[in-house]
Formats: sequence, structure tokens, C-alpha cells
Amino acid sequence: MTRIAAPATLLAGALLLTACGAAQEPASAQLPTAQPPTTAPQKTVTDPVVMTYDGGLYVVDGQSLELAQDIPLAGYNRVNPAGDARHVLVSTSTGFRVLDAASATLKSDEFKGAKPGHVVRHAGTTVLFADGTGEVTLFDPDELAAGLPQGEVYRAASAHHGVAIKLENGELVVTIGTEEKRTGILVLDKDRKEITRNEDCPGVHGEATAQGEAVVIGCEDGVLLYKDGKITKIDSPDEYGRIGNQSGSHLSPVVLGDYKKDPDAELERPTQISLIDTATGKLKLVDLGASYTFRSLARGPQGEPLVLGTDGAVHVIDPGAGKVVRTIKVLDEWTEPLEWQRPRPNIFVRGQVVYVSDPEGKRLHAVDFASGKVTKSTSLPQAPNELSGVAS
Repeated sequence: MTRIAAPATLLAGALLLTACGAAQEPASAQLPTAQPPTTAPQKTVTDPVVMTYDGGLYVVDGQSLELAQDIPLAGYNRVNPAGDARHVLVSTSTGFRVLDAASATLKSDEFKGAKPGHVVRHAGTTVLFADGTGEVTLFDPDELAAGLPQGEVYRAASAHHGVAIKLENGELVVTIGTEEKRTGILVLDKDRKEITRNEDCPGVHGEATAQGEAVVIGCEDGVLLYKDGKITKIDSPDEYGRIGNQSGSHLSPVVLGDYKKDPDAELERPTQISLIDTATGKLKLVDLGASYTFRSLARGPQGEPLVLGTDGAVHVIDPGAGKVVRTIKVLDEWTEPLEWQRPRPNIFVRGQVVYVSDPEGKRLHAVDFASGKVTKSTSLPQAPNELSGVAS
């Protein structure tokens, strides 16, 4: 375990990858000290919402939907909540860059990393996974206002498209894989010694945490459930039943997942979603009557599973009954583009407000979840791609 505070690329000459399949080892290089504390800028944007577009970022006031700032930023960028009430992490070609969304300021602070991937927030810790190195960075998001926080770096045995999550007791759940093959997960204790592993998870991808800190990791034939110190495999009803994207809530034992069952499809447009009950270990499929994409999954204010369909509606699901109980019409019908990087409608939920982006109409809508009414809409100069915001 190593304390960090500066660009991970400085580690490249000092760290070696262990052999494939071996237990992962902590990084051992000495890292630079933290940047000097700075005074946080005055908050000017209320409940910030952030969108990417081809060439930059839009920062929008979450209450008025006024465009607060247009920030030029070349390349294909992605956005995730950083874990506090004012920052968003922007995944660029070189790492995870810090955006102070409350002041609409893109900072120079960046967690360097090749092929920046998943950002996971849980138990007061934000965890970054750099796919190009297998490097896992853990930090306290409340320290972002003072610069890059001191934290911990852990390096996987091999670089791969992975994900990791830190639990309340200090354990670290991290995926196992290489650039060619991903197979499962292992769990490390607070001293980063292996507790358990399971490699019965082909194509492992994505994570979500449910009530009681039950962790669900997706596979091409079901999911792995880590709960109470034990890993359990929950199989899909189909031989190939890929669950690669999940959404969880601490208010519910049920995790919402996508569900694809055609391994040969160039682009499968699924019409079923999966519900994984972490209390019973059961998996249930629900027919939506419309297709959706990997940016369509969210949870409501009370943990309700929500899916933004290509019919333009937000589908509200009763996880106990396993059926759609309500639809909220927001957009016209739309079609998922073949290339996953191309813009498509996104959903982002914070409190009672459901934000839905409309690339075709170059608009952003705010929906009151209780009434199901679009309360505000705003036009944007260019088509939005990804949609996110600060944590609630």
C-alpha cells in the first residue's frame, strides 16, 4: 500500500506487473507529496449538471437549467460524479481530470492514467481504475478542493478493462483479467492481502452496490455477488446472458442490470432488463417493451429501478413484482447509434429530479419524479453526449 498525491505516470519506471493469474501486489514506488492546499472557489452554480459534447463540456445550473459555462476540451471525454457536492471527474486521454462544477472551472489537477475507465463511489471513498495499467487509485473526495488528495494506489496483476470498489471495513473488491481475457474478482483485506477470489465470471464488467453493502459484478453468464465475506455466482437463465452494466441503491437489496443474450450481434438492442435480488440470490428478467442502452439505467429517489427506453419514456420498475408500473414520457422515439461513442439520450437522477438529455433536439430536460412532469427544458449549442453531475 502506498500513499499518493500526484500523477501516476511517474510510477511507470518503478512498477512491474506480476504474472497473470497471480495474486495482485500493492504498488511500491515512492510518490510525490500532495499539492499545497488552496482555497475553494466561491460556489456559483447550483446543483451542477455536466454534459460532454464534441469539443468540450457544458456546465448547467441544475435548478434553472441555465448554461453556466461552455468549456472547450478536445477529444472524446467522459464524466462521473467525483463523490462530493462540487466536483466531477472528466476522463480524458491522459487521465481523470478534476472539474470544479460548482464554479464551472476545469482545474489542472489530474489523476494521470492510461485509458481511464470506471469511477466508483462508495463508503466515502472514490476509486479510479486505469485500464491501460491496471492501476487502482483510492481517495477521499472531500479533499479535492485542496488539490489532488493523498490516497492509496494498488496495481492489478495485469492491465485490463476493470473496476474496483472499497468497502466500509477497508476491503477492496477488484476484477481479475488481462487485455485479452477477463475472468472474475478477488477480495483483499485492509492490508491488501487476498481473502477470496472467484474466476467463474467470463467477460467480467461493471459493478453496483446494494443495501447492506452487497456488491454485484457483471458476467457474460450472470453475476458474482460478494456479501458477508463470501462470493456467490448467480447464473443467467440463458447460456449467454450478459449483464455488463448495473445500477444499485443503498435503499434496495435489488440491483438493476442490463441483459443481452446474442453473443454474435454487431449491436444488440435489448428489450429485457435484469433484477438481481442480493437478499435471496435470485435473478429475474423484466420485459420493457422497448430497447435501451448502457446509459439508460438509473435509480429513483427511493431506490426505484429506472430505465430510459428508446420509446422516449422513463420506465419505473417495481423490483418486488418484477414489472413496469409507471412510464414517464420525456422524448420522442430514438434509435441507438452503432458506435458506442456516438451521442444518445442519457439519464441522471439526483434527489427528486430526473435529468434526461436529448442529443437529437440539442436539449436537456428536468423531470419532477413525483409528478412525472417535465418542469424545465433548455436548448444547447451542440448535441450533448454524456450526462452527469455532482453527487447529492
